[in-house]
This record gives sequence, structure tokens and C-alpha cells, in this order.
Amino acid sequence: MPESSRAADGVVVLGSDHNGVELKEQAKALLIECGYRCVDVGPYTAEEKVDYVDYAKTVGHIVDAGDARWGVLICGTGVGMSMVANRFPNVRAALVHSPEVAYKSREHNDANVLCLGAWVNPPQRNLEILRTWLEAAFGEGRHVRRVEKTKPHSREKVVFTNGVFDLLHKGHIALLQFAKSLGGKLVVGINSDRSVRLLKGPDRPINAERDRKAVLENLDCVDQVLVFDDFTPTALIRELHPDIVVKGAEWTAEEVRRRDGTPEDIEVRVFPLVREADGARCSTTALVQKVRACAEP
Repeated sequence: MPESSRAADGVVVLGSDHNGVELKEQAKALLIECGYRCVDVGPYTAEEKVDYVDYAKTVGHIVDAGDARWGVLICGTGVGMSMVANRFPNVRAALVHSPEVAYKSREHNDANVLCLGAWVNPPQRNLEILRTWLEAAFGEGRHVRRVEKTKPHSREKVVFTNGVFDLLHKGHIALLQFAKSLGGKLVVGINSDRSVRLLKGPDRPINAERDRKAVLENLDCVDQVLVFDDFTPTALIRELHPDIVVKGAEWTAEEVRRRDGTPEDIEVRVFPLVREADGARCSTTALVQKVRACAEP
């Protein structure tokens, strides 16, 4: 099942049981004030007792299907709601009773459903938690690899990544393995020798495109290698139209989308930079400099 579409990014779906109706109305007012579009699946009165399971399933299904970016569930403690919502593959429901945890659930876990306890905190405290949760952003970076392991990934998806891949190092391998884990076919685009010289200078690449291509094709995680002659892979991405594009974390996902002109219906994932034991980031340029330094008399 898909992550939320770009059109669903501003949509929040809310549900509760009878214990959370009043707080749900207050939460909805806050969300509308903040510019979100709200879908309230009920209940609409606290006079009749209802089963929290039914409303958690409805919200979970909507978020799981990608029809809403966010979900808010409220019962007495939030526990039951979170247990039910997390049964849906694309739901990452966080049971939150403090603003600190609200922030971390977004930054570290990319939570997309917030579960609140109407009995646990007074209304203003719960609204503070909601506001904090809405304002927090996923930290990406080192958290991406961990969050992606919690998601289902279709073997039918085509994943694309690109780079020079001149002298392979452990950062390259980690990125390629991560990219392959997101789908069933990994296509790697590599810069032609001509474009590498224009990007990196006349003494690069160290290895010719045919050799770089051959090395990558012999990795188990790579299914296809294509050479492109432009500075960016924009034309190749538009021709292939993969399901997911993966890049290193030199950029955020939105920066990658703008830089490479990636269409809105293609997911963008960033992989955290891999570092050496001394803390320096793994890079071919640094590797070339190290080799040349060792070769000097």
C-alpha cells in the first residue's frame, strides 16, 4: 500500500471513542486554525458508548491507503487506539503523553498517527502535544534506514539511484543495499566519462565508464546500470519513471526533488552519509587524495 500522496499532505483524519469526543473537537479546531483539512470519522456525541477499535480501524485504513497524511486518535489512555492502528502496514502510530515524546516520535520515528489519552492529560496539555507533533519534522539522516525497515516494500517497485561510482567504498555499498531493500529492481545511473570530467576535473574519473559499469553490474544488489551524459539524471528519471529515487543525505528529499526535477508521483528517499572511523565522511575524492598522498615520495 502507498505512502500518502502529495495531495493528501494537508489532510488529517480524526477519530475517537466516547471518552475522546470533547478533546477531538478541540483538536479539530486547532488543526483548522493551523491550516489543515480535517476529516472527522466520529463519533460525534459522548452520550453513547462506542468501541474504540472501530474508529481506530477507520483512521488506520485511511492513512494506510495514503488518503490522509496524518491521523489523530483519542481514547481514555490512547493505548487501545495505538494497538489497533499499528496493525496497518503503513501506519506508524505513536502513543504520546508529553510534548518531548511528541517531538521525538516525529523526528526519530516519522510517526504519522498521534494517539492521545483524554484521561491522562488535561485538554490544554494534549493540545500542546498535538501542536508540537505537527510542528516537528522527520529528522531523515540516520533515522531513514531504521524507519524504512518498519515499512512493507513491494517487490514490484523499481528503485533508482545515481552517481559517479568511481572508486567504490563502503558508503556506496551501504547506499546500494539500502536502495535495493526498498523494491524489487534497482537501476543505477552513472555519469559518463565526459560529464565526470566536467563535474570533477580533468583527472577524473579514475576508472572509465565501461569499467565502473562492469563493477556495479557484478554486485548482487544491482539489477541494471545505465550511463547518462548530463550533469543531472533528470532526463533518465523521466524516461524510466521509477517508483522510488534514492540519494545520499548531502541533500534533503525536497532538495533532491527540486535539483533533479523529480516528478511529484515518484517517492524520494535519502540515505544517511556513512563515515570513516575518524568521523570523516566516506567519499571517492577523499580516497583519491589519500592514495595520491601515499604515492608521494
